[in-house]
Amino acid sequence: MDYTLDLGAVTRNMGPLMDGLWVTLQLTLAANAIGVIAGFALALLTTSKLAVLRLPAMLFVEFFRCTPAIVQIVWFFYCVPMIFNVFWGPVFMGIVALGLNLTAFNAEAYRASIQAVPREHLDAGIALGLSPTQRVLNIVLPQALRNSVPVLLTNGIGIFQQSALVAIVGVADLMYQGKTLATATYRPIETFTVVALIYLAISYPVGQFVNWLERRQSYS
Repeated sequence: MDYTLDLGAVTRNMGPLMDGLWVTLQLTLAANAIGVIAGFALALLTTSKLAVLRLPAMLFVEFFRCTPAIVQIVWFFYCVPMIFNVFWGPVFMGIVALGLNLTAFNAEAYRASIQAVPREHLDAGIALGLSPTQRVLNIVLPQALRNSVPVLLTNGIGIFQQSALVAIVGVADLMYQGKTLATATYRPIETFTVVALIYLAISYPVGQFVNWLERRQSYS
């Protein structure tokens, strides 16, 4: 194959890639904020004794866990405007789609942690006269959050990587800018190698931190 590598074609055009990275980080941070907060609320519903609350919550979780993220993103971008007559910006739509996906996975992490809270702690809260809301906020939430942090961070890395899927619906994220640059410069090898290295440079340190955190928790 007669192909000469020219990384300069990419390094001279890093501006669009950095703009795309900024969009990717916005998608990731906002989706994680939704996933961390809504995931806990959803986990509480999946552990409810009331079937009217538990069953819809479980259906939500299974839908997002058992369908491809790319299908969910395409569905939100093309079906939500038609069904509900709402027209959000592409970045906001991407945040909603990724946030709901992450909510389902985080809910499962929270659910396992909630079920691991010792019954004695809840009984102590009842003995102290705490209301159900106070028990959730002061007993369940702190323990569930602490035990779930490694999984939440791992899920957060996953959504950072899956955010590249929004490029197929025209969101100008890192992957979209990479495709545009590769087409404009006719340098797909160099461009997508740099794009992959950017994803790696952000994901790897977080992954190492998760490993350290898991080892620390196992020793405590």
